[in-house]
Amino acid sequence: MCGSRKEAARAGPRFPPPAPTTTPNPSWALADGSAPEVIGHLQENYYNLCMEKSQKINSFILHILQEVDEEIEKGSEGITLNIAGNSCLMPEEKVTGLDVRYNFVSDVGAYYAARLLQKQHNLVYLNLMFNDIGPEGGELIAKALHKNTTLKYLRMTGNKIENKGGMFFAAMLQINSSLEKLDLGDCDLGMQSVIALATVLTQNQTIKGINLNRPILYGEQEESTVHLGHMLKENHCLVELHMCKHNIKNCGIKQLCDALYLNRSLRYLDVSCNKITRDGMVCLADVLKSNTTLEVLDLSFNRIENAGAKYLSETLASHNRSLRALSVVSNNIEGEGLVALSESMKTNPTFSNVYIWGNKFDEATCVAYSDLIQMDRLKPDNTDVEPFMVDGHVYLAEVSNGLKKHYYWRPTYEEACTNSPNAGFTLVPVGEHL
Repeated sequence: MCGSRKEAARAGPRFPPPAPTTTPNPSWALADGSAPEVIGHLQENYYNLCMEKSQKINSFILHILQEVDEEIEKGSEGITLNIAGNSCLMPEEKVTGLDVRYNFVSDVGAYYAARLLQKQHNLVYLNLMFNDIGPEGGELIAKALHKNTTLKYLRMTGNKIENKGGMFFAAMLQINSSLEKLDLGDCDLGMQSVIALATVLTQNQTIKGINLNRPILYGEQEESTVHLGHMLKENHCLVELHMCKHNIKNCGIKQLCDALYLNRSLRYLDVSCNKITRDGMVCLADVLKSNTTLEVLDLSFNRIENAGAKYLSETLASHNRSLRALSVVSNNIEGEGLVALSESMKTNPTFSNVYIWGNKFDEATCVAYSDLIQMDRLKPDNTDVEPFMVDGHVYLAEVSNGLKKHYYWRPTYEEACTNSPNAGFTLVPVGEHL
């Protein structure tokens, strides 16, 4: 190692300010126009993030992070960030977003998060994903939102609030009129709470995006899909719906398609990781002939095969002019179906994003998508494959693009929210954060 942080501090700033520009007070500068002296680990991360996002550095937060870095150097175990908005040191710019994903907040921390929601009137984004919050913590946060009028986006992803916690969030949505996006994915919701949420959303006029991924459902009747289909017939505000791992079969997708004939607001539908086959694609292809609002469709990890891909490609080639992005990753599609989808892109100017990795590529498939990319009909950032040549033959390699690649994680060494890995949220933006 090259010495301690204290030695680095004596040596001067680790990150000199950028070269002077014509801007009198650039975004990375402090309020007084001076460059910050970045020493500690947390300060360093905050500084780099502000530089990366071209955001103004908040001197109050920088000061708080300096104190925390000093505590860490002393060997303190736990971190407390005191960023109270009523502090006399807090500048005019209040903290409007808080991301504490992948920590150990637990039900105890949920109590303080609930108090924050009751007292902080500037917070619009709160990310609590994967923080070991249970049903009791979920109840506290849901009840705190009864009177909160500022929070727009809440991520509870991965906290096992279970059926009990889900019921409290359903009750909250009957009262709250400011929340626009709610993520309850991987929260172990039960059938009762999914049905309750679907029922409440028939009346709620505020929620624009909801994630109900991977509930714990028993039985083969697809009751949750029936109720969510009914909700889509009545709701004319919802823009984004995620139903990954709902055990949806062809009967269930037919229920959703029946709703899409009447719905005129939904723009992003995620039914990935289900049990939809080519028969379900007959219904979906038919509804896409008349539906003019759906723009992003995620069918990843189903089993639509060649026949299903051909049903979709025929509709996209001849009828639909609203769908912009389609993901059929890992659907057991072979060359015939994949080539049919590529042909539909030649006649449909709206269809711009297609994701096909995990299927069975033959040489005709590789040539077809290579040609689309070379003729600039398919942008390299708008697909998850990249052509390369070996011994005169074209092959396709995977690239890290998709509809929601960074849903669970963010890359360490690159921009976290570029358009190409998260195209679904870029094409249909609901909220500022993933």
